[in-house]
Amino acid sequence: MPASSQPPALDPALEPTLAPAPAPLAVTGAEDSAAGTPAPKPVSAVVFGVIALVLIGLNLRAGITGASALLHDLQAVLGYGALVAAVIPSIPTLCFAVAGAATSWLTGKLGVEKAILLALAMLAGGLLLRGIPATGMLVAGSVLGMSGLAVCNVAMPAFIREHFADRTSLMTAVYTVTMTTGATVTAVAVVPLAQALGSPSAAVGAIGFTAVAAFLGFIPVALHAHRNSTRAASVRVSPWPLLRTRKGQLLTAIFSLQALLAYALLSWFPYLLTTQGMSASDSGLMFGLMQLVSVPAGMILIAIGSRPRMLRPAFYLVSLTMVAGLVTLMALPVDLAFIPAVLLGFGLGIFPLVMVMISRSGSTTSETTALSTLAQSTGYLLATAGPFGMGLLRSATGGWGLPLAILLGLAVVQVVVGHLITGGKK
Repeated sequence: MPASSQPPALDPALEPTLAPAPAPLAVTGAEDSAAGTPAPKPVSAVVFGVIALVLIGLNLRAGITGASALLHDLQAVLGYGALVAAVIPSIPTLCFAVAGAATSWLTGKLGVEKAILLALAMLAGGLLLRGIPATGMLVAGSVLGMSGLAVCNVAMPAFIREHFADRTSLMTAVYTVTMTTGATVTAVAVVPLAQALGSPSAAVGAIGFTAVAAFLGFIPVALHAHRNSTRAASVRVSPWPLLRTRKGQLLTAIFSLQALLAYALLSWFPYLLTTQGMSASDSGLMFGLMQLVSVPAGMILIAIGSRPRMLRPAFYLVSLTMVAGLVTLMALPVDLAFIPAVLLGFGLGIFPLVMVMISRSGSTTSETTALSTLAQSTGYLLATAGPFGMGLLRSATGGWGLPLAILLGLAVVQVVVGHLITGGKK
């Protein structure tokens, strides 16, 4: 539907519930302009779609957590100052906001699959570029790679809706589990890898090879979409009028809060432990533990939220656990870091709940992409204050007390927003 002065109508599935997903679209990359009857996909297309989903998921946090675990070593070796040290962890969310805002336009021009293929090429190139031991290359590679990651982030809910509309919850769970698995393995393995290679830059650059695998694995999906495309029938929906709707505001708010909390922790958690006296390898293990816990947490929360009248309890559980994790991180000695790591890891499990809601929004793939663009680009722009603000506040105050207190306050706000967004499904 063309953009107009009136906000486009939202699909009832955007109501805060994990109701059955809409019927699958008839043609990859386009809306069915006829009766809406889905055309069956070849088995090979489904198989390649699942493989591509897994490969992309493995890459969507690996480049972030890998760099986070080596921030202390990268600064020591490359010699950049406090300002650059605060900017580098902020690059992912800033790119997610800026590049993510263009995803709706890009998918309208190229189609979802071609846009993701282009994004994977940018991701692989950027991550490999970070392997060059220079501050400029670290920054430039991060900007390029995270811009590609931004497009993948925004386009994946539309990709899931278009290719797996009858299994939205399952495939979102697979996508988020593989994403967290990739982040966990990278967080644990990257410090020993840097020690083995003798260079933290080489270690963060090596992460790019997994992105190359994702790019190669997605080529068959993009080719199938190209051969079967009827893009003349597709339409673009502007995301910004959705911000005038209560539903758009609440979904953007919950995405913003969880993203700010998540990327503040993903960026600084291992560094925080290191500055409190824990070794780099042990802080990497605690970081990996936090990521590992978020895998079953996401599955548990989707299972709870999928039950009638249980979405609100699921949001309460995950948000209050995040509050408890921040309290224990502030109060307990570093020797007991495994306690906040477990609690915070469970708190990060909110991401799959939010992604399922986005994937099931809208009556067409274009509307899903529009809402995903709105929530993620706006959310990540606001979330940039998390990693950047923590770095600056820590440098200004010489400690982590004030940054963690602010995160705690935002976690409490997340409890309130979770209550509001699940208002119709207690």
